[in-house]
Amino acid sequence: MHVTAQKWGNSLAIRIPKAYTTNANIEEGTVIDLAFDNGCIIMKPILKKKKTLDEFLSLVTSENIHAETQPGNIVGREIW
Repeated sequence: MHVTAQKWGNSLAIRIPKAYTTNANIEEGTVIDLAFDNGCIIMKPILKKKKTLDEFLSLVTSENIHAETQPGNIVGREIW
């Protein structure tokens, strides 16, 4: 696919087609790593790694855990 570089301030910009951004998991606000190698510009999104439940739970300590919370009065036919 060919795209045309266009002036944007003192820089040049290109538009990345939707199919490419979808396949590369790039959306508005994604940080992109640009590299130059052998006369080629290489773009690579820096994707945030999603944390697992175990990773989140490992952050809970005796200093930051809160006490049990009461849900309130029974409304309807709930049984606590």
